[in-house]
Amino acid sequence: MGMLCAVSFNRYGRLFYLDPGDLRPAVGDKVLVPTEDGTEVAECVWAPQWVDEETDGFPRVAGLATDQDLHRDEVQRKRKAEAKVAAKRLIRDHGLPMKVVAVDHVLEPGTLNSARATIYFTAPHRVDFRSLVRDLGATLHCRVELRQLSARDSARVQGGIGSCGRDLCCATFLTDFEPVTIRMAKDQDLPLNPLRISGACGRLMCCLKYEHPLYADSANYPTSGQRVETDQGTAKVVSRHPPSETVTVRQISDGAVKRCALSEVCGPRQAYEKRDA
Repeated sequence: MGMLCAVSFNRYGRLFYLDPGDLRPAVGDKVLVPTEDGTEVAECVWAPQWVDEETDGFPRVAGLATDQDLHRDEVQRKRKAEAKVAAKRLIRDHGLPMKVVAVDHVLEPGTLNSARATIYFTAPHRVDFRSLVRDLGATLHCRVELRQLSARDSARVQGGIGSCGRDLCCATFLTDFEPVTIRMAKDQDLPLNPLRISGACGRLMCCLKYEHPLYADSANYPTSGQRVETDQGTAKVVSRHPPSETVTVRQISDGAVKRCALSEVCGPRQAYEKRDA
């Protein structure tokens, strides 16, 4: 049991959880977060709270950001913007089918000089960008790396709003992409319209994986179109809802549609109740 706080490097960006140690930053405070390239400035979006989980494996906040740290962070963000503009211009000049997604800029420790710029991009196929790297290095005066992202990784980096109206799962809490298949949509009786089941990345939505185990274990549910007996007579199953253990039926007599509990239309349950009666 220990304390954890959450920070974000960008407003409304992905949350990272850290052990505050002896510090108690408030929401909105700027803190230093240890990374592979040294400490970086992040904003505290969730004040330290006690949690039931073990916190030994979480990184620890390196301290509160000073004015010097804030100035360095501002310079670094400015260099990122400049590198992004330069990359887009040179890509257009070279006529390459690339789209810049994000830029990561690193300064040399203890100075404001550029050390390395990593440019993330998407492309429909492999691209020969050797001449582009040379021109970028001469323009930015630092070592330049280009990394091609997949469609899902691109959506994670850019962020956005999903069809549910919330921030994309991949940009907030998902750490790994699990395989998602069209079979999952079929098992959940979802329309197989690509516009309905595809996410911002153009691939199948990751959330199809969330409720699929409930549908995979729903062998005792009546299938769509099957006739069942309800308290109002014979009805035909329209759809099923394993998360709430209910089914939607349409009455044969008057065409009325209603949602019933699974126990009310399940054959084995009805036979059991009749036997006890």
